[in-house]
Amino acid sequence: MTHGAKAPDPNPRADAASALGCEVCNGWGSVITHWGRHELCSTCQPHADREDDDTSTASQAT
Repeated sequence: MTHGAKAPDPNPRADAASALGCEVCNGWGSVITHWGRHELCSTCQPHADREDDDTSTASQAT
């Protein structure tokens, strides 16, 4: 029996040591964006994906 590829984990894995004391994510290492996406905290997670600018947690200019 052949098994397909495992689906990627929808929740990012944060580095708890880096998140300790972060005021943006309150030490969780991840945040929920304005669009409801669960993403790594760009403040305390050095490996956070920063390629997609439209998912940032910063306020959007109107």
